[in-house]
Formats: sequence, C-alpha cells, structure tokens
Amino acid sequence: MMTTLIDTLDILIVVAALSSAWLWFRSSRRRVRRVSRHEEFNHADLNRVVTALNRTQLLNSRAALATAIAGLFAGFRWLLELFR
Repeated sequence: MMTTLIDTLDILIVVAALSSAWLWFRSSRRRVRRVSRHEEFNHADLNRVVTALNRTQLLNSRAALATAIAGLFAGFRWLLELFR
C-alpha cells in the first residue's frame, strides 16, 4: 500500500514538473511584432501588446501553480518516507 502511494506521488511529481516546464516554454515562445519607428503606433498595436502580456501572465501563473503542486507532492512524498 505504502509503495503504491509513493510510486503514485513520484509519477505526479514528474507530471506536474513537466507541465510546469511546458507552460513556461509556451509563455516564452510568444513574440510581439515590433513597431517600426516609421510606423504610427495605434490602438491595434497597443491591443496586440496588452493581449500578448495577458497571455504570458496567464501561462506564467499556471506554470507557477504547477510548480507549487510539484513541490507539495514532493513534500508529501518526503513525509511518507520519513514515517515509513
């Protein structure tokens, strides 16, 4: 029973860490088109920048949550090993 629980926690730790890495990779891949100094900066450009920032912030917060979950699973696993 205890071995199954520890193995399950190990798998959950790996899944949470991989999802965190994948989310941070996705948030770092989004690029915003640069505005040339010869262009006029308009509302569409500002909207594009704000949208990109919002998407990046959402992905970063999800990645941070996945990292926190991985840390919690690792803590639970450590406690199980301590009381084994």
